[in-house]
Amino acid sequence: SSVNPAKEKFYILEMFPYPSGKIHMGHVRNYTLGDVVARYKKMCGFNVLHPMGWDAFGLPAENAAITEKKPPAEWTYKNIKVMRSQLQSMGFSIDWTREIATCHPEYYKHEQLFFLDLLKNGLAYKKESLVNWDPVDQTVLANEQVIDGRGWRSGALTESKKLSQWFLKTSAYSEELLSFLDRLDEWPTKVKTMQSNWIGKSEGAEINFKIINADSLKFKSINVFTTRPDTIFGASFCALSLDHEISKEILKIDSGAKSFKNDCSKINPDKEKKGYKTTLYVEHPFIKNKKLPVFMANFVLMDYGSGAIFGCPAHDQRDLDFANKYNLDVLPVILPPTKNSSSFKINGEAYVGEGVLINSEFLNGKEIPDAKKTIINELERLGLGLKKVNYKLRDWGISRQRYWGCPIPVLYREDGEIVPVSKNDLPVMLPEVKKFDGKLRSLKEHEDWRHTVCPETGLKALRETDTFDTFFESSWYYLRYCNPRLDKAFEKNDIKYWLPVDQYIGGIEHAILHLLYSRFFTKALRDMGHLEIDEPFKGLFTQGMVTHKTYKNSNGKWISPEEIENNKNFSEGKIEKMSKSKKNVVDPASIINLYGADTARWFMLSDSPPDRDLEWTDNGISGAFKFINKIWDISNNILSLDDYKCEKKAEKSIGEHLNITIENVTNNIESFSFNKAIANIYEFINSLQKSITKKTSTKKELVECLSGLSLILQPFVPHISEELWRLIGGRGLAVEKEWPKFNIASKESSYNVVIQINGKVRDLVLLDSEASKQQVVDLAAKSEKIKKYLH
Repeated sequence: SSVNPAKEKFYILEMFPYPSGKIHMGHVRNYTLGDVVARYKKMCGFNVLHPMGWDAFGLPAENAAITEKKPPAEWTYKNIKVMRSQLQSMGFSIDWTREIATCHPEYYKHEQLFFLDLLKNGLAYKKESLVNWDPVDQTVLANEQVIDGRGWRSGALTESKKLSQWFLKTSAYSEELLSFLDRLDEWPTKVKTMQSNWIGKSEGAEINFKIINADSLKFKSINVFTTRPDTIFGASFCALSLDHEISKEILKIDSGAKSFKNDCSKINPDKEKKGYKTTLYVEHPFIKNKKLPVFMANFVLMDYGSGAIFGCPAHDQRDLDFANKYNLDVLPVILPPTKNSSSFKINGEAYVGEGVLINSEFLNGKEIPDAKKTIINELERLGLGLKKVNYKLRDWGISRQRYWGCPIPVLYREDGEIVPVSKNDLPVMLPEVKKFDGKLRSLKEHEDWRHTVCPETGLKALRETDTFDTFFESSWYYLRYCNPRLDKAFEKNDIKYWLPVDQYIGGIEHAILHLLYSRFFTKALRDMGHLEIDEPFKGLFTQGMVTHKTYKNSNGKWISPEEIENNKNFSEGKIEKMSKSKKNVVDPASIINLYGADTARWFMLSDSPPDRDLEWTDNGISGAFKFINKIWDISNNILSLDDYKCEKKAEKSIGEHLNITIENVTNNIESFSFNKAIANIYEFINSLQKSITKKTSTKKELVECLSGLSLILQPFVPHISEELWRLIGGRGLAVEKEWPKFNIASKESSYNVVIQINGKVRDLVLLDSEASKQQVVDLAAKSEKIKKYLH
């Protein structure tokens, strides 16, 4: 994969693994998919970059080190060695000369430098803020790492804590991160939708509510962002976040407010909406003499909008629940199309649909979009507000309070100054811990390392003891592969040649976190002059999970498939993602030892479309093994044949069938329909068998077909491909040969179509090449093999 500028490049990358100890079936599937593309593109003449590395920092290594009382580095590098050997046994065409590990100082010194540049350019900063604290993993989590109120790794309910944290200004790129999604036409729509929703662009208005009794406050008005300014005439209260600046002033003088805040720390706002009525009132901006009470509320968030809302209970369920709880007015201002304004009332359910404005003075009779424009114009004319765009995307909190991570290169001097470490003093290396007995949880406890001297002033200083969130490492690793042994992070010319990644492959679980952070990183590095690309990943493919049946014993505990043989009282559970906790894991190493790597690869590719979940079955793997043996047996059979004359002519010669197979396999690889490509090869092998049995082809024709077959097998099952290539006397390696060409002119009047149900091949039907979609469906429905699957 050396750079040859005269040759077109293809950069194929699978998301790199965490070195947990051994590869699992998810890895096997992920890297097999990538390897198909890598080998195919190489044979098509591309200069292919297919590297591998290790996402090596993080909590699992630290937790394992505590258990084993060994340094995390020792545990990590030992695991890397084992997993590297396992991946190599799968025959993946990986350029191991480019291997990286993110825990190596020669890797993380560069990201420390990036951090200093981000700091210098105002894209990194420190502030005190409420953070998500994971009580089990004893560290802060970014908003994106909290799923349904729980830590993404530990599953523990998170707590709110106030800490001083380092942040990256991801919010500065909200609009570009959103708008550039439109350019990513080789990304799955669902991933783009997930990112779009996370960025959360909303257009609305900022409204200033004048405080009537603001005598003792330094604030005279409450600034509210709303996406529904059209409902302003239905407003019955305003509510503030507990962290709003006005709330802070109230808390200084109101003991009831203090008690309320203390109570709220124990309540989940998603489950219970609570408010505290302050003594403040605001003027309604349009209704003369109408005043609205001001509450502090646990469901109003400081990190969205302005940390203040106005409540229109008739048209927002949360506001309605709150209004009913605190006995506030509920006035409908949107009339549903089928209702009469004189009789329309809101009971237990807010109306959130379309309609026309009522009870709203100069907005009456207008549709919602028109009412929004009108009210915004009026707010701006009166100086009471303005049109505003808001984003949900928050800045990325990157501080983690753990040992096994990249140190943040900052010093706290005794004179109170926070100063970046000089670039010449990078890397700031992790202190070595010989005996990891579980007492050392963070760098704060490593006193010798923590205390230092500022090299510029000679003043005493303390090192920053937080480490980077491990997503920091994975946000730029794809750049490092371009020249991983370089003293600089990368060479601009290398980046220009190799980037963006042409095809990125990984799980949908990284749709927001990793992909969004990587996109931000690329844009930030671009703006700081490090590179010139806008997006890191041109194409994205998200593979499905590998699943397996689950089993439970009579006590309701999970048992492994092996255990059921000695256990009569067991019950079958659902087919679920392979996981240690559910004991439905199959070890790839045992499959490779028993059947060989090609069998594991073939099964991973043949049984389901790669973007769908794949169910691991014993029948499936033994079927794959039998078929690979069948290829070998047929090939040997052909070579041992005596020359003979064809006894009869087939409708279609075996050469023609090979040509069609090459065309179909080529198109199916290009479209990531690997299971269809496998079905094409199945069909060709059956045709080859018939040609031998019925003697419809000469030995010469059959041997020529073996040559093409050995090459089209290469991306899928490279070991048997090379063996077959050598068997027929091919020179060199099959993978070094050119991908076989097909003759487009030999289009058939009819062809076989694979019929799949839920991703599994169930039949082949012969179709006229001009057949319509409906004719295909009708013919498939008549098949006896298909009928039993139709309900």
